[in-house]
Amino acid sequence: MPITLSERAAAELRGLMQSQEKENALLRVWVAGGGCSGLSYGMALDDNQPEGDDNVYECEGVRVVVDALSLQYMDGATVDFLDDPMGSGFKIDNPNAVSSCGCGSSFQTEEGAPAGGCGGCSSAGH
Repeated sequence: MPITLSERAAAELRGLMQSQEKENALLRVWVAGGGCSGLSYGMALDDNQPEGDDNVYECEGVRVVVDALSLQYMDGATVDFLDDPMGSGFKIDNPNAVSSCGCGSSFQTEEGAPAGGCGGCSSAGH
């Protein structure tokens, strides 16, 4: 499966979908240009139906959708949920990333050119 969810991430997502009354929503995962390492991740619950170039997978009871362009940067990635003293949230473990920013939301692939460094990573701009 190109993108998987850990059991913990799936449980958190199912709980979130239930609390927001969005049991039929999809988890849309994507990659966009930007961020301090060149590419950044995005995730959102999506009430819309998949579009033409979307790939849809079911993992741990959650439907995951990713567009074809993003999939080439995220093939084999795992979405996890972490809860530690630094905070809690979803984290993407991407085997295609050769470097990533300390914030965890920005990364670079082998084909990507350096984007000028992290510069301290704040949540702004990610």
